[in-house]
Amino acid sequence: MESTMTEVEYDEGEEQLSFSDIEELTAQGIGMTDIIRLKQAGICTVQGVQMSTKRFLLKIKGFSEAKVDKLKEAASKLCPANFATAMEISQSRKRVWSISTGSKAFDAMLGGGVQSMSITEVFGEFRCGKTQMSHTLCVTAQLPREMGGAEGKVAFIDTEGTFRPDRIRAIAERFGVDADQAMENIIVSRAYNSEQQMDYITKLATIFAEDGRYRLLIVDSIMALFRVDFSGRGELSERQQKLNIMLARLNHISEEFNVAVFVTNQVQADPGAALMFASNDRKPVGGHVMAHASATRILLRKGRGEERVAKLNDSPDMPEAECSYVITSGGIADAS
Repeated sequence: MESTMTEVEYDEGEEQLSFSDIEELTAQGIGMTDIIRLKQAGICTVQGVQMSTKRFLLKIKGFSEAKVDKLKEAASKLCPANFATAMEISQSRKRVWSISTGSKAFDAMLGGGVQSMSITEVFGEFRCGKTQMSHTLCVTAQLPREMGGAEGKVAFIDTEGTFRPDRIRAIAERFGVDADQAMENIIVSRAYNSEQQMDYITKLATIFAEDGRYRLLIVDSIMALFRVDFSGRGELSERQQKLNIMLARLNHISEEFNVAVFVTNQVQADPGAALMFASNDRKPVGGHVMAHASATRILLRKGRGEERVAKLNDSPDMPEAECSYVITSGGIADAS
């Protein structure tokens, strides 16, 4: 596959309509000091103010109830919350685009690829291709639209120390793109605990607001650090609460900036399934909180020989289905 792409192409007018810069609130009487405080909290758009609860805004240093009420009122004037017809929503959904996984069969199962404005989760045991798919998406997200790409940059949060630049080079070579430029279009942060992971997600909101060329946010993996930081049933409630806040933030970011959020997840043994002779005794970590937050959930498992199997467990757009794929030196590819 040939491509002459050497740098990210960007239609500046296209994405500017997707959100309103938070500095527009100054016209409604909100001071720059408060604007700076909002940005430090990861709220960089007027839509971000609307998505935030008053309780969250009150936690920001220097924000009183009166100030929060004024802020909410100013945001509602710029972006009033109204009902919309199904036809209007259908028109707005035309902004949603898909990123190729590298496998045509996989893309067809997903209805085109990994979609923007939602969270896509893949889960499975080790050596199924979760991280390899993450690396493949880092490159395909930069391809032209006609090649299954999104012509944009990528943000990668690495929680397990598995990001490898050499894999980006090999995958870029497969797709015929400049490897050095491809790596320049990817920013990577290494998180060592769940709090740091949340901090990086908050910082990314600021980065996405300042640079509208980002099209993909990857978290590999979403639950690894939570499993370390919270152990036992005694801390389960706190873990799930903090996880819920993080996932809600990711969902807001995906809609706010029209980016695709792709997360990998680990699995754990399900003794109950084994007792009932179920075919799959592995279940994704994170429970119902994780299940409800992910719009699309995909189970990855080992198949025959070098083949891997992907099963679409949940999707608002596509029915349940399965497909085969392989892991090559150039990333995820069709099995045959």
